[in-house]
Amino acid sequence: MRLSDSIESFIKTLMNDESAEVELKRNELAEYFGCAPSQINYVLATRFSPDHGYVTESRRGGGGYIRIVRVVQSGAQRLMYLVNERIGDSLTEEECGRLISQMKEQGIISAAEASVMASAVSARAMSVPIPDPLKNALRARMMKSMLMTIAARNGA
Repeated sequence: MRLSDSIESFIKTLMNDESAEVELKRNELAEYFGCAPSQINYVLATRFSPDHGYVTESRRGGGGYIRIVRVVQSGAQRLMYLVNERIGDSLTEEECGRLISQMKEQGIISAAEASVMASAVSARAMSVPIPDPLKNALRARMMKSMLMTIAARNGA
């Protein structure tokens, strides 16, 4: 397991179902994992962002802390946020994969739905002789369409 994955898992373990927030000290966390504080910053920026359903705030200095708050949204609210705010006119295969993984992890979509969605936006499915920017535009439209179908099924 990579260090970033370990740090993410540790923080999510601290943030159990009953508590939607956790407060940590960056230096203590870095010392615990034997890494630089910048590694903690990287994990916070990439794994605990609003796109992942979290808000982070920090206070620097001797008594500084990091507070991570899980934003509680229903599946339908999350889907509509993704369709209306997060997904623009273009998505790479990697960006689609991250979104699909996040939705599966948050219980918004099933593992079977995630697999079908990933397959639909894969390089294999897009192996037609068109420029990459056009493929990415198609991926964005396909993701929006799939999410709207799921939202409609869930009563959004």
